[in-house]
Amino acid sequence: MELKDLDLNLLVVFLQLLRDRRVTTAAEALDLSQPGVSSALNRLRKLLGDDLFYRTGGGMQPTPYAEELAEPIGEALALIQQTVNQRSTFDPLASSRRFVIAMTDVGEIYFVPSLMRAISKVAPGVTISTVRNNRVTLKEDMEDGKVDLAIGLLPDLKTDFYQRRLFRQGYCCLFRVGHPFDGVPFGVEEFAAAEHVVVVSAGTGHGKADDLIERSAIRRNVRLRVPHFVALPYILEETDLVATVPERIALRLASSFPLRYVPHPLSLPEIQINLFWHAKYHREAGNQWLRTLICETFSE
Repeated sequence: MELKDLDLNLLVVFLQLLRDRRVTTAAEALDLSQPGVSSALNRLRKLLGDDLFYRTGGGMQPTPYAEELAEPIGEALALIQQTVNQRSTFDPLASSRRFVIAMTDVGEIYFVPSLMRAISKVAPGVTISTVRNNRVTLKEDMEDGKVDLAIGLLPDLKTDFYQRRLFRQGYCCLFRVGHPFDGVPFGVEEFAAAEHVVVVSAGTGHGKADDLIERSAIRRNVRLRVPHFVALPYILEETDLVATVPERIALRLASSFPLRYVPHPLSLPEIQINLFWHAKYHREAGNQWLRTLICETFSE
């Protein structure tokens, strides 16, 4: 077969079917009709002389030949897209592009206000949407361009991803002004005697720190568990509860609410907050611009 006989769009359909394993799902992702995807698959089968996929109860399963083709075709199409994007330009003053950034709710509290101030000065038409960085489809969404960047402690984003460190931070204990522990040394005994509110955040850097506390010899008196940080300052200012939080969040919340923070009495490791992006968009001009802006705004 000669390359001139091959429509590259057929390979795009092939890779989407490999990812989704269902014609209907692949059609939705590609914005095509289901018959259109089936027709493309039939054309590719004739060109390559292989069934490529066979139907099972679990969806479309690739043949051994399709599995052999998957990696080299994926790399080839990624290189083509990267080469085309490399020549594109991005004018922040004129752009009305919407960028999607994956981060936790605690990331929204720390990053979003300063980021939006910075964007409003240099790119008044650009908009930002945030999504959670612990979503199970994050890798695929970033590869597909549905999510532009991710911020946090994300050890699963390794292969095919670039990353840059923004900063490292430790942990503090946060409580209200006028708390019984306000103004007195806050050590391990005080930590053990306090009543605590815990933000349940599995799979994040904060979740790992909380696991270390649970495995330590110190037993916390946990009176409240909440699934996010948004309500935390309102809870703390009205109660005698104590919260373990990253130090930059403690600083941000204490500047807006009547709260105090002190160094954490337990030896918790610092966490590193990184900026991540998919290799496919490493040279894409808009992605480069936003990465640069975030690094200039937040990097140590």
